[in-house]
Amino acid sequence: MAPIRTAALLFGLFFALSPGSLGQRAASDTAKDLAWIAGDWQTPLSNGRQVDEHWTEPLGGTMLGNSRTVANGRTVEFEYLRIEERANGIFYVAHPNARTPGTDFKLTKQTVDQVIFENPQHDFPKRIIYKKNADGSLTASVDGGEGTRGQSFPYQVMKK
Repeated sequence: MAPIRTAALLFGLFFALSPGSLGQRAASDTAKDLAWIAGDWQTPLSNGRQVDEHWTEPLGGTMLGNSRTVANGRTVEFEYLRIEERANGIFYVAHPNARTPGTDFKLTKQTVDQVIFENPQHDFPKRIIYKKNADGSLTASVDGGEGTRGQSFPYQVMKK
């Protein structure tokens, strides 16, 4: 085979087998790729406890969010959130109980139905993961890093 044809074949195989062709892709450069997180989400009521999370559509390079945990009829936790585009990537910024400054988690892995934000220097969590499920629900998880136990929040679209 001629060297040019061989190079073209290898180039084609490289892209055919790249992560993008297998449902994975490099971490996003734009918040618009995370639009599937937008909406009003709520966990099922369990032991008198329920969590809701709300996300705006991406606009202007950001998505704004908030969450609230209600236990036995009282708000026990809340958090202001944002996903924002920066020159060095996409970041999830959390402000638990409105604390400033927020804690940054960089988008490090992305597939068509999941994103992973990480901050290895943070005490806990070190990772925040959002997964779009086949039934239209959303699962958010936090953990101490790959292979560690964490906590998951199985969200359904909030009923109004």
